[in-house]
Amino acid sequence: MAVIAMAMLLAGCGGKAPEPAAAVPDDPAFAAQQQQWRMQRYTELTAADGWTALVGLHWLEHKAHYIGRGPGSGIRLAVGPDKLGMVSRQGDRWSFTPERGVALSVDGKPLTGRIAFNSDHDAQPTRIAFDQGKGQLSLIHRGERFALRIKHAEAASRTGFTGLEYWPGGADWQVRARFLPHPPGRTLPIVDITGLTTAMPNAGTVTFERDGQAYRLEAIGEPGAPLFLIFADRTSGHGSYPAGRYLDTDAPGADGHVLVDFNHAYNPPCAFTPFATCPLAPPENRLDLRVEAGERAYHLPKESAE
Repeated sequence: MAVIAMAMLLAGCGGKAPEPAAAVPDDPAFAAQQQQWRMQRYTELTAADGWTALVGLHWLEHKAHYIGRGPGSGIRLAVGPDKLGMVSRQGDRWSFTPERGVALSVDGKPLTGRIAFNSDHDAQPTRIAFDQGKGQLSLIHRGERFALRIKHAEAASRTGFTGLEYWPGGADWQVRARFLPHPPGRTLPIVDITGLTTAMPNAGTVTFERDGQAYRLEAIGEPGAPLFLIFADRTSGHGSYPAGRYLDTDAPGADGHVLVDFNHAYNPPCAFTPFATCPLAPPENRLDLRVEAGERAYHLPKESAE
C-alpha cells in the first residue's frame, strides 16, 4: 500500500519514487523504517511549498520596492502578476501593500490592504499567496539583511524533479554516539552559501567510532533539544553534494548518548535550487571518512543545468 500511495503522490509532481532501502534480507524492520523516512523526505521536498518550488531570492537594498513580473517593477519576479505590490521598511519592520485589484491572500483570507510583513525570524512569518495559491511570497532575515523568497507550485525544479538517489547504507550506519555538552551559551560560527557568518548555538560535541577510528562532530542546537549536524566527508564532491549534508537527531538521552543515523543524511536545499541560503559544514565537521549512507548528489534536469 505504501508503494501505491507514493505512486499517487508522484503523479502530481512528475518525479520518481525513492529507491527501495538497501538492507540485509533478514531485517525487514530496518528496510521499512528507512523507506518510510525516504517517502516522508520526498513528500516534504516536492510539496507545493517545498524546496523544489523555490524560484526566487531578491535582496532588499532600499526602504521600498515595487515588486511584480512586469518591466515596471523595481524587483522583477519570475512568476506571478505584472504588479504584485510594494514592500517597505519602517525602522526594523517591513510592511506589504498589495496592488489594487490583484487577488492575494494570507492564511486563506483575501488581502486587501497594507499589512505587517513578518520574516522567518518572527514568531508568525507572513506568507502571501498569489496565482490562486500556487505562488507564495515570504520574507527572510539573514544577518542585517532581508530578502524576498518566492515559491511556485509550477516551478520547473519541482515539476521536473528527477528524484532522490541513495548510498547503500545499512544498519551499521546507525551509530550510537556519545554527546559531550559544551558550557551553556557557547556558539559556533557557521558560514552560509552567500558568505554570511552566523553564530549558531553549539550545544556540544557528538563523538563516535567507525572501523576503530574516533570521529567528532560539533552539534548545532540548544541544551536539551534535538541536534542539527552539518558535515562533509570523503564522498563530498565524489558522489555526495560537494558542500556537505545535513543530519537531524533527537535530543541526547539521560545516559549521555544520541543515535546518529547516517542513512538519514540529506542534501541541503542548495542542492535543488540556486535560491536558497544554506549553512555550510564548519571546518570542525569535515570527516576523514567515506560516509556511504544517506542521499547522493542530486542531478538537475538537463534543461535546468544548461
